[in-house]
Amino acid sequence: MLDSYRGALGAIPYALFASRSWLFRVYVLVGTAAAALIAVVMTLALVVEMGNTEDLTTGGLASFTRTLFVLAGFLTAGPLLAPTLLVARRHRREESVDDRYDAALALAGFGFLASIYLALLISAPAELREPTTSAVVGALYAAPSALAVVPPLLAATAIAAVHRRLHD
Repeated sequence: MLDSYRGALGAIPYALFASRSWLFRVYVLVGTAAAALIAVVMTLALVVEMGNTEDLTTGGLASFTRTLFVLAGFLTAGPLLAPTLLVARRHRREESVDDRYDAALALAGFGFLASIYLALLISAPAELREPTTSAVVGALYAAPSALAVVPPLLAATAIAAVHRRLHD
């Protein structure tokens, strides 16, 4: 099983068994499950959006909003799978990297997962927000919704930075 893999789906078990880092192995399981959950949620949201916009037959508004769902799904699931794909590629090519590479990418991946949660807190509609006594959650609720993209962007940049720093 460890001699090769075919495509992204084959890279997941390959990375899981090729890595010696237990932290990374846990990340492969958690990150893959989160990416699959996001794919299911975004697919269901797209189906609902198609039902809500079925009367918009003229113009590009309907296809634009539908495309945003697909784009948001890729921009969320992609960075979750990136550490797994990078580690699988490294092991398949037998590249020499820093010993901390797998574990550091796992930590960066967990950071991206946490950033998605922060983005959801920032962008939550007012009627769905639960009362809180936490100053941190209160500050996130008070932030403008447009800032919800900042935590995932920073976390995705951190994944790329970890790869670049420890791979070369």
